[in-house]
Amino acid sequence: MTDTRKPSELRGLVGSRTRTLLAPRVTGQVRYTDDIHLPRMLWGRIVRSPHPHARIVRIDATRALAKPGVLAVITGKDMPERFGIIPWTPDEYPLALDHARFVGDAVAAVAATDERIAHEAAELVDVAYEVLPAATDLQTAIDKPEVGLGKGGKDNVSKEVDLSFGDVDAALAESEVVIAGDYYYEGSAHVPIETHCAIANLDKNGLLTVWSTTQVPHYLHRELSRVLRVSPTRIRVIQPPVGGAFGGKSEPFSLEFCAAKLAMVTGRPVKFLYTREEEFYAHRGRHPMQIHMKVGARRDGKLTGVDARTFIDGGAYSSFGLVTTYYSGQLLTLPAFADTYRFRSTRLFTNKPPCGPKRGHGSVQPRFAFEVSLDKIARALAIDPIELRRKNLVPPNTTTLNGLRVTSNGIEQCLDAVERASGWKDRFGKLPKGRGLGVATSAYISGTNYAIYPNAMPQSAVQLKVDRSGVVTVFSGQSEIGQGCDLMLAVLVADELGLDLGSVRVISGDTDLTPVDLGAYSSRGTFMNGNACLMAAREIKSKLVAAVAEKLDVDPRNVLVTRGALVVVHDPARGVSVTEAIQLAEAKFGTLGAVGHYNTPKLGGEYRGGTIGASPAYSFTAHVAEVSVDARSGFVRVEKIWVAHDCGKALCPTIVEGQMEGSAYMGAAEALLEEHVIGPDGLHKGPNLLDYRIPTSLDVPDLHALIVESEDQEGPLGAKESGEGPLHPSIPAIANAIFDAVGVRVDRLPFSPARVLSALRKKQADEQATATAAAE
Repeated sequence: MTDTRKPSELRGLVGSRTRTLLAPRVTGQVRYTDDIHLPRMLWGRIVRSPHPHARIVRIDATRALAKPGVLAVITGKDMPERFGIIPWTPDEYPLALDHARFVGDAVAAVAATDERIAHEAAELVDVAYEVLPAATDLQTAIDKPEVGLGKGGKDNVSKEVDLSFGDVDAALAESEVVIAGDYYYEGSAHVPIETHCAIANLDKNGLLTVWSTTQVPHYLHRELSRVLRVSPTRIRVIQPPVGGAFGGKSEPFSLEFCAAKLAMVTGRPVKFLYTREEEFYAHRGRHPMQIHMKVGARRDGKLTGVDARTFIDGGAYSSFGLVTTYYSGQLLTLPAFADTYRFRSTRLFTNKPPCGPKRGHGSVQPRFAFEVSLDKIARALAIDPIELRRKNLVPPNTTTLNGLRVTSNGIEQCLDAVERASGWKDRFGKLPKGRGLGVATSAYISGTNYAIYPNAMPQSAVQLKVDRSGVVTVFSGQSEIGQGCDLMLAVLVADELGLDLGSVRVISGDTDLTPVDLGAYSSRGTFMNGNACLMAAREIKSKLVAAVAEKLDVDPRNVLVTRGALVVVHDPARGVSVTEAIQLAEAKFGTLGAVGHYNTPKLGGEYRGGTIGASPAYSFTAHVAEVSVDARSGFVRVEKIWVAHDCGKALCPTIVEGQMEGSAYMGAAEALLEEHVIGPDGLHKGPNLLDYRIPTSLDVPDLHALIVESEDQEGPLGAKESGEGPLHPSIPAIANAIFDAVGVRVDRLPFSPARVLSALRKKQADEQATATAAAE
């Protein structure tokens, strides 16, 4: 075997602009869950409560069962076991047992021979309700504890966290400037292209197989076993490709339990597919938050203290709410922060669709309030907003005041990148009226120390199967939801073993075939699953190297793995192909295979809740947004967003840039358009894609992705997350740009024309009043 290329030319899949494995998604080749059709398959339909809060008096399925084509109806009594994504707060039934807690709460389910009959049969299920007092907004939940949605029916509290670090009152008292403000972040939905879908089949051997659009197949497997009281050895969960999730599919849902139960009852496969309206009611979207934030600083711009009081609208059930309540404060202390901090966050139940994690879970809302507060301080002190942040950055290889361990940190380079790319120094505060620039920063976790159920086992795992043909198969429990994790694993294995990318197969999201991984949440995939994959690949690599060294009669330390071959370091003309190396290793060691796993080191502060928010690494982001504001209409257009993101090492730059741009797009959408608003009657204001406004291709700003690489010492080849962190700064950067453009603050989302116009009219009225007073 002869190859005249230099060793440095023979590697390089990591960091290269590799072709994507996701192309079939846009060519119609992918089979999503709804594309699966099984013989004799029935259709399921959920009966939902029309009331925001009611006691279920009686359910009569007589009329529905009499309809031709209807095979079964189930109610809460058929599955009387609570479930929940957090083991300490299981408060949902697959079908409501005694009480319906929001319009759309599932109370019964039918199975019929086709979709139309199932929908018609659901209308024939007679449910008698006793309507109860409801809290359909956050303020009512605060003011009327007698609604009794909380534990014991004494209040509406879901979770409360009260933590303090340092003497905040003294720090604020000694501050030369203190900015206090009230902020409201409206809830929003995930709006995936693919709605929730699940299919269940019980085969003749008693194996229950569930196909689902889930982000957490292994956790769903666990909950199906517990709720249905079926041995986990008799359940298989398969996650087909997912058409968008963003956190909205990261826990079990009613349809998966109902499909499984009805399949068990009827002996036939059963499919449930949510309509778009159901998707809005079952959404688990971003929590609305009401935040009062006070920030102090010295005259030189050094921050002294932060005091935050937050009320969180949790909707009807707990979901991830325990974690959300901590995240609303814990994740704020990076990248720029004060020396003292206090936060009190209260999550309340309301009679609305339950809220859960959405991209940037729990920390996007307080980030908006804090970064706008920083801009207000910079204005009050006449300091450049970028310089203010530079004065307060938390350095790398340190620990935050609330106990978060920081390793790599590229935030300074991120600020430098957006400052340079946007022309900040020459343009900030100098653009024509109606045009403005704003900056904001953020940090986010790369995996979490906090497993969704307590256990001492690995959080992520991979198995490799090496075939003598030269094909390597990666079996990964991680969930591919469009973020590119399968491609990432293929690149890592191909690069480590010298393979062409086409020689690597990735099988994921199947509980029968893959080792346990806790799912696609908390931006854990690259860091945790990547490390697990490298561990397995390096075990195989060591065997290939040993076998080749023996054949070439050289020290194994002198064997270099290159693209397509293993060669002698100082004589690359001597070597063997990777396929031959695999065959030599199999002859020497036997059938080749390896496992890899990852678990976090002990992390977090030594106090109750100190592990929540603790992560093996943190990504860092800085945005500069440029907006134009029409003062006559209040219409805001985001012209450009420069996104600089420290992802550690960009294993697949094309995927990283796509995540950065997608995050900024989603942030801009929430800033200007999105409102998941529930009225006093418990009904969604617009549960469809005509009334719920999201940006079209014509509304997307010009996005500039600027990758910053800090190369984390614990990440796989230095990598960290890039899927959620790049969203956070978009909203406050746009808010700050609006102020730069027209001199008004809009501290409530979204920044609609009506709100901007109202702020402009108030500003004009205040200026006229001041001028009149001066004249008198």
